[in-house]
Amino acid sequence: MQFCSLGSGSRGNATLIRAGDTCVLVDCGFSAQETERRLQRLGTSAEDLAGILVTHEHADHISGVARVARKFGLTVWMTAGTRRAWKDGQGVECEVFNPHQQLEIGHLKVEPFPVPHDALEPCQYVFHAGDRKLGVISDAGAVTPFMARVLSHCDSLMLECNHDVTMLQNGPYPPSLKTRVGGGLGHLNNEQAASLLDHQDWGRLQHVVLTHLSDKNNTPELARQACAQRSGREPDWFGVADQDAGFDWREVS
Repeated sequence: MQFCSLGSGSRGNATLIRAGDTCVLVDCGFSAQETERRLQRLGTSAEDLAGILVTHEHADHISGVARVARKFGLTVWMTAGTRRAWKDGQGVECEVFNPHQQLEIGHLKVEPFPVPHDALEPCQYVFHAGDRKLGVISDAGAVTPFMARVLSHCDSLMLECNHDVTMLQNGPYPPSLKTRVGGGLGHLNNEQAASLLDHQDWGRLQHVVLTHLSDKNNTPELARQACAQRSGREPDWFGVADQDAGFDWREVS
């Protein structure tokens, strides 16, 4: 199994997961033209995709989904709540799923799981290929025991580290937005994200890439340091997804 990012942050998110000849896109918060450009940079194209999995209806995750799906005839998977909230799905083949039931898409087994976030029925995903497990968590306001259990013992993990608490408190956002981002239906701060590392088997874990970093309320150094302190790994061991560059393919072997 392999994974990479087209870009990660408040201005757009998209992730590629590949196993064998099956490749899926998780979210698409970029225009169709920009998505094609970023796919080409990563050595693939929309024609290679088996479909698009959506986490929730916020624009930075879904704004490009309909255009890309219509242009390339792709199936889109999402929860019933996300489908109700999605206003741009006309002409798109959409498969609605229960976020507590596993899906199979080609060589990938997909395990969705619900998360606390201020959307109608948000979910995140764990991907299985053979005995390998990749956890993806990009938008959640808290770490629930259920989330910790589902995301335990991964071979690789894409982990939201949205903000540093002090930077958010002292930063430029208005009070209402600070409350929203830092609340239980907002985004994971560095310490919350790092707590998920307590549930990993460090003899098994190959990659941790930190995602969805705020460009105003966090830095890669602070996110890496929080995870390093919790895990005992060196800060540079942790990858960071960039808003513009994402990150290149990583192998889960």
